[in-house]
Amino acid sequence: MSYVFPPAPAASVPVTGRAERFPVHRIYCVGRNYVEHAKEMGFTGREPPFFFMKPADAVVVVNAGETGTMRYPSLTKDLHHEIELVVAIGTGGRNIQAADAHKHIFGYAVGLDMTRRDLQGEMKKQGRPWCIGKAFDESAPIGPITPVAQAGDVANADIWVQVNGSDRQRSNVSKLIWNIGETIEHLSAAWELQPGDLIYSGTPEGVAAVVAGDTLVGGVGGLGTLSVKIQAA
Repeated sequence: MSYVFPPAPAASVPVTGRAERFPVHRIYCVGRNYVEHAKEMGFTGREPPFFFMKPADAVVVVNAGETGTMRYPSLTKDLHHEIELVVAIGTGGRNIQAADAHKHIFGYAVGLDMTRRDLQGEMKKQGRPWCIGKAFDESAPIGPITPVAQAGDVANADIWVQVNGSDRQRSNVSKLIWNIGETIEHLSAAWELQPGDLIYSGTPEGVAAVVAGDTLVGGVGGLGTLSVKIQAA
């Protein structure tokens, strides 16, 4: 097969303990999936889950033990961090039941859903799509994927992020409004999930702004840490 220009290499993420990498197909994100974060964003209750997407090449891959870099994005003056448990899909499917969701999971990772909050807010006010606030370049930093067998009790793991050594977000995955199985059930009813899909499962309370020069270090119990330094544009 020939192309009019060479295709870009596929985005991929390292896998803990393996030489093979995990090729990224799509990135799905769950909005407002922790109660206290929903409250700080002006909402309450267990609303039906909703989703948005990021391009596969939005990932900023950070190897274990390293500090990755992310450029402060254009057009914003209010870049926010959102620490998240990332679910890596290994077996695709449509209309997956929550009880069967574990059969489709390859592993888990620590991720950051970086957000141009001012742009997102402006789009919300205008009733317009807010891709510009979420789906920009380098908006999805991620650490290595830990296979399920090595990940431990992810459903009850602590989740946290510090900025320059000070706590910003700290909670537990058990506080998800829609747990991982339920999320996969809802998501697979809308899209046929494919091997290589990543699901950013939502962020707890404490989201806040970062600036160039800040270093973010976050983690999920059993999955190691993710370290990212924000560089000037």
